Amino acid sequence: MTKSPAAPAPVLAAYQYCEAVTGHQAKNFAYGIRLLTVPRRRALSALYAFSRRVDDIGDGTLPAAEKEERLGATRELLERVRTDRVAEDDTDPVAVALADTARRYPVPLEALDELIDGVLMDVHGRRYETWDELRTYCRCVAGAVGRLSLGVFGTVPGVRDADRAPEYADTLGLALQLTNILRDIREDAGNGRSYLPDEELRKFGLAEGAHHDPPREDADFGGLVRFQVRRARELFADGFRLLPMLDRRSGACVAAMAGIYHRLLDRIAADPHAVLRGRVALPTAQKALVAVRGLAGLDARRAALRERG
Repeated sequence: MTKSPAAPAPVLAAYQYCEAVTGHQAKNFAYGIRLLTVPRRRALSALYAFSRRVDDIGDGTLPAAEKEERLGATRELLERVRTDRVAEDDTDPVAVALADTARRYPVPLEALDELIDGVLMDVHGRRYETWDELRTYCRCVAGAVGRLSLGVFGTVPGVRDADRAPEYADTLGLALQLTNILRDIREDAGNGRSYLPDEELRKFGLAEGAHHDPPREDADFGGLVRFQVRRARELFADGFRLLPMLDRRSGACVAAMAGIYHRLLDRIAADPHAVLRGRVALPTAQKALVAVRGLAGLDARRAALRERG
């Protein structure tokens, strides 16, 4: 992290706005970043608030052409941030906070371009025939967030294989996004979207979609979910290699956020049809337990032992 002077009042106000957006819109994310130092927490809130704006455009009810126009304007804002053309007293608090974050941390802003590209895929109603195609989408909308977060965290000086940290952060983002896709099957279908690969839907007798409750008698919905759970667990196992590369607080933050989704995946695996009945969530007590494990470094040590083994 590049040391910078304390942020002036307009910038602090902009960060407070972003923190409010994060706390209201992303409870799991907000829960994890509470473990960070204040400057890093503010920076991640700024990144989240910008990402939330992009997502909200894609998820809104505007016509596709207008969504494209607004995403284009958002990309122009990103270019202003990239070229350091956002004043501290700009009227857009997200722009102010993101610009300050970009000055203080080596965040790869091109990852936010990838996020916009991924949301444009949603706007165009794209479906995914294969896992490779879906992985490209997930890398845009979630892997990018992992790499941005790593820009704020940094790695421990001298840690082995530090050059692979962006790869692991990206993979962890894929694991979280695939878990989201499983959790939100019913909700996404209600919005006219299907994310699971079409060739895999056909394989399990669900060519018409995986959201029907109950599924057709000749379909294997449970088999489809278990197949995706195995894939997500492999991604988590690979992505968790990032943890020993981070300092204690950053590792705790990542372990908490990823751990919450890993536990969600366990709940989905135990009852695949639960995702058709409602939104699967983790009780607050279990979230607290995951945070404690992260702060204690248990998940980081486990990842390190796997690497040595």
